[in-house]
Amino acid sequence: VRVLSDLKVGECGVLVALDLPSGVQNHLMYMGFLPHAQVWALHRAPAGDPTVYSVDGIEIALRRETAQAIRVEDLAVEAESEPVLAEAI
Repeated sequence: VRVLSDLKVGECGVLVALDLPSGVQNHLMYMGFLPHAQVWALHRAPAGDPTVYSVDGIEIALRRETAQAIRVEDLAVEAESEPVLAEAI
């Protein structure tokens, strides 16, 4: 488990927890930051802050301070814990 701000551009994590004040937490949850949601790091500002993330089809820019309070686990770890069935073609 690591924090959202640790994701590099192009990486994806699975949301574990939001350690934020309830007002901010509720706002982010309304936009799709829910447990088990996949969050992608899309773009980072030239100075490194903020970063644009994608979750549930919505793109949102979060400052590093906020992203450091959001815990995610690597997508590979999540995939190992839940087997994926291959589709027949």
